[in-house]
Amino acid sequence: MWAALPTLIKDAEANDTINVIILTGAGKKAFCAGADISEFDDARTGDAALEYDRLNNDVFDTLQNCSKPIIAVINGFTFGGGFQIAACCDLRIASDNALFAIPAAKLGIGYNPRWIKTLLTLISPANLKEILFTGGRYDAHAMKEMGFLNHVTKIDQLHAKAEALANAMSTNAPLSIRSSKLSIHAIANAPENADLKILDKAVQDCFESADYAEGRAAFMQKRTPKYTGK
Repeated sequence: MWAALPTLIKDAEANDTINVIILTGAGKKAFCAGADISEFDDARTGDAALEYDRLNNDVFDTLQNCSKPIIAVINGFTFGGGFQIAACCDLRIASDNALFAIPAAKLGIGYNPRWIKTLLTLISPANLKEILFTGGRYDAHAMKEMGFLNHVTKIDQLHAKAEALANAMSTNAPLSIRSSKLSIHAIANAPENADLKILDKAVQDCFESADYAEGRAAFMQKRTPKYTGK
């Protein structure tokens, strides 16, 4: 899964017919239950641990750097690496049966500071300390209160809610969304080092796009704009 996911995300990003990516788990049991602890003797020691982290980081970087919005649609168990996958998406919608945990402290694992940096853009330091120090399980409503989730819904309404949100985004100008995502990530992750020249260029590209002209024309003509991302 770790090796395949970056390619799948990049393929979706390159596909001009896709405006929004929805990421979810197979079935109803879990979004992603995390690593198989029985493999840790081989996969999480020595050089193998470095390679495992490299695979993890490749997934997380690909999700965060994708120019298109990604919605995590979460049901069931969302533990460890699954928690971090959800954190690297742009929006998170969970069913009310979802459970979240980062059990690193229960396993004696040091949690990668790069991953903590991402979590701190979503969760306060005090709440993140509780999650990491206790290794406890939290339901969807608790994670919503902590700011990690955008929406919590009944499980039978989960995908409909996600599709409605995706459709709302898909009708808007892709370049505008990409510019906003770029700025939010840059400023949230490194407010003192954000490259404003790059961010300003992304904004200027919007003003110089055919979509901007289409948006103005559609407004004046009182019709729905048809954006192309150009």
